[in-house]
Amino acid sequence: MKNALVYTVLGFGILFSLPMEARNPSYLEYIEKFYPIAVEEMQRTGIPASIKLAQGILESNAGRSYLAKEANNHFGIKCGSDWDGKKKFREDDDYDRKGRLRKSCFRAYESPELSFYAHSQFLKDPRKAHRYGFLFELESDDYKAWAKGLQRSGYATNPRYANLLVTLVEQYELYQYDTPIY
Repeated sequence: MKNALVYTVLGFGILFSLPMEARNPSYLEYIEKFYPIAVEEMQRTGIPASIKLAQGILESNAGRSYLAKEANNHFGIKCGSDWDGKKKFREDDDYDRKGRLRKSCFRAYESPELSFYAHSQFLKDPRKAHRYGFLFELESDDYKAWAKGLQRSGYATNPRYANLLVTLVEQYELYQYDTPIY
């Protein structure tokens, strides 16, 4: 596999190939560290491990974002009205009535693993079934349908969110974690 090529899409829609060795080492370290919890969560909830890993890489810059480092929050989950745990405040995309950017409240976790668990609980929350419930009717190895479904549900505001997830899954072969080993 040393000479295998990976295709990726840049922001301008340009397709080019990368040798496998050119993959981001930080992403590889993140995958190696967190694939066991992603697989465990897939077995517990049905959320594809590939999608959870791709979201974690994207949302936390492979564990290097402020929220990942300071709050163990790898998915950018905000506090919400029912959150009574630790909090971190950071400017994001919340504005006050006068249109001024204000600090958003984000959940803080004791460990990254708890963030992975909380992400599953967030998506499975019965109060959010109207947004995310249909995802759990998808197969846990259909990462493309999950990526498109997350975008359609409004999980993220980036109109390229699904494409970004699929690119990460394919470039880093994350789909290999969607097949449970017994």
